[in-house]
Amino acid sequence: MVSKKIVQEKVDFLEALKKLCIERDVSTDMMFDAIESALVVAYKKNFDTAQNVEVSLNRETGAYHVYALKDVVDEVIDPIRQITISAAQEIDPHYEEGDVVRIEVTPRNFGRIAAQAAKQFVVQKIREVERGMLYDEFSGKANDIVSGTIVRIENNDVIIDIGKAEAVLLPSEQIIGEDYSVGKYIKAYIAEVKKGSKGPQIFVSRTHPGLLKRLFELEVPEIQEGIIEIKSIVREPGMRSKVSVLSKDENIEPVGTCIGNKGVRVQAIVNEIGGQEKIDLIKWDPEPGKYIANALSPSKVKVVWVDEAEKVARVVVPNNQLSLAIGKEGQNARLVAKLTGWKIDIKSVEQSRELEVPEGMQKVQLRNKKNRNRRKR
Repeated sequence: MVSKKIVQEKVDFLEALKKLCIERDVSTDMMFDAIESALVVAYKKNFDTAQNVEVSLNRETGAYHVYALKDVVDEVIDPIRQITISAAQEIDPHYEEGDVVRIEVTPRNFGRIAAQAAKQFVVQKIREVERGMLYDEFSGKANDIVSGTIVRIENNDVIIDIGKAEAVLLPSEQIIGEDYSVGKYIKAYIAEVKKGSKGPQIFVSRTHPGLLKRLFELEVPEIQEGIIEIKSIVREPGMRSKVSVLSKDENIEPVGTCIGNKGVRVQAIVNEIGGQEKIDLIKWDPEPGKYIANALSPSKVKVVWVDEAEKVARVVVPNNQLSLAIGKEGQNARLVAKLTGWKIDIKSVEQSRELEVPEGMQKVQLRNKKNRNRRKR
């Protein structure tokens, strides 16, 4: 009865192991080879031997055998690892010097040890495989958005449950002033995925420009369809951001499309990133001067002078809009410089009258300038 029970346990173990390999997409042969290696370690540890051994595990019955491996030599120096030619030929007359003899040394009480070692190894291997699969899954989602619930806060790090794993929102990636209370549901941008001893380490961000890009892609179908392209994004998280867009269809106006009817699309994105950050949508233009004028929104621009070689621009705005163009603590001007990659000098009409235009700068003809002049007359 006992022997039948042991046999059945081995069969059940093998069936469960094979099923597990299929579910986890792991090679059965690789798993058996690895278990055999684990049993070798268990044998040496429990029987305190320096023998060179191997363990053979039957893939169908689960039967195992431990074999000592000995080199056939003319003169034995190490009896644990060597055997004479005459002694080897007593086992099999075909053995010659240089061959390896396999001598079964399976202990009677090795069954319990083997079962425990195999079980521990399989559990460990499954964990390693699952960690590897999780790493592959989330590393493939880098630069994408994940959603989850804040489960705890450790040393100002916000830990987010994202389903199969937990993500870490470091203080440097948090929007200043945003509420990160336990239980809150938020979206975050996967900035980096690292391999860790306990599984993948997933680092997310709420400040990365990529978060804004992915939110626009989710909210604006025309971006998903490739009709509208996001050219560039710059942010001062929680305060202001600028997003330049281009339409590949002349019948679709990119800025209005991204804003949505009564601002519904852009407002949904603002709400998603904390509700305080202002988003300026800018129409991208291949001509730097016109692009800079567009980027200085919400202020109006009278004149733009550019030096394309040095990537320097002088912009003239109405007297009453100078502070608007520069922005609080220079924020608007700073964001425009980051968005365009140009160094920008902003002057009011009154200030510009007292200055000469630097040599090498060319005046840019802005759109509708003639029409505005006609209306003034």
